[in-house]
Amino acid sequence: MTISKTGMLPALGWNSWNTFTWDINETLIKEVADLFVSEGYQEAGYEYIVIDDCWSLRERDENGNLVADPKKFPSGMKALADYIHEKGLKFGMYSCAGTHTCAGYPGSFEHEFQDAAQFAAWGIDFLKYDYCFKPRQINGELLYKRMGIALKNCGRDILFSACNWGEDNVYQWIRESGAHMYRSTGDIQDNWDSIKNLALSQLEKECYTGNYCHNDIDMLVVGMHGGSNNDFIGSKVGGCTDTEYKTHFSLWALMGSPLMIGCDIRKASKETKDILLNKDLIAINQDPECRGAYRIKPEPQWFHGYDAFMLVKLLANGDLAIGFFNLGEGNRELPLLFWDMGLPYASGTALSLYDCWEHKELGTFTERFAPTVAAHDCLVVRAKVVKR
Repeated sequence: MTISKTGMLPALGWNSWNTFTWDINETLIKEVADLFVSEGYQEAGYEYIVIDDCWSLRERDENGNLVADPKKFPSGMKALADYIHEKGLKFGMYSCAGTHTCAGYPGSFEHEFQDAAQFAAWGIDFLKYDYCFKPRQINGELLYKRMGIALKNCGRDILFSACNWGEDNVYQWIRESGAHMYRSTGDIQDNWDSIKNLALSQLEKECYTGNYCHNDIDMLVVGMHGGSNNDFIGSKVGGCTDTEYKTHFSLWALMGSPLMIGCDIRKASKETKDILLNKDLIAINQDPECRGAYRIKPEPQWFHGYDAFMLVKLLANGDLAIGFFNLGEGNRELPLLFWDMGLPYASGTALSLYDCWEHKELGTFTERFAPTVAAHDCLVVRAKVVKR
């Protein structure tokens, strides 16, 4: 038996929802696929192009099959999948564990095996599976297990992206369902408070992510700058600065979340591309062992609360990815004692530090490193253990 690599590492790709919500069509999807290739996203590791809600007609056909909206997707889903596959990319779609999707289109409740077979026939590589309009008297855990079995038996290797928003104590059973990634939070918004709150909510969940089942903190809002057609997501919530987007990307990368782009990459600025295409951060996110990052708090006599901290992620080659995060207001020195990572002075070791945003060596440090980090900013280093 050959073990599939699907879902082994956090997914990298693009999803239509954050910017376009219901306003999707095959021209848009093809343009995104073209840009993935021409603008370097594919080369950086991004591979999934995912259509979210609102792609189908409001009713199934006489045989109970889902039907793509012919006005939005006149060529049909198989032809669109073929187009994306010809680019060397993978195609993703959306359904829901309830009777209807969040926007009121047909869900896959009691159609799990039929829909999984249809997705496979269309050439789908990724299924985002939402949680709206679930009948009250059925267990949500069972519904995800049902679709997990259906996908495993549909005849095609499909990444299963469970999206139950962190409900029903999902951490305890989601790996058993067969899901390759699972939403652990409510929906993200394109503002700093949303990014901060989602990240903080997952700081005690380090043990609930790993190969083949990744903690999904929701899709990226990097580069959106308020550019959504949905008031809740972005058009009336202010957007973020490029510094805040940089911190957002760094948190998601170190915490092992899938990195699903949500902006309109056709309009991406140089600053947005520099963030999304940062190969040093992507390499940390895609480390083959997928170990969770753990938090180190600065000295309590200097800091109170949770808005200043370090994240440490042990990498497969023995390096340490270390993020220094200042989510508060005003500049802060964030002193890291190497003892707190298991590197006492008696070990005879030091750390050689490489700045993953400035892409330069910072030097070798013993016992302590204490950078000053601006408000809403971060520093991410890759640390190599060397003899002192």
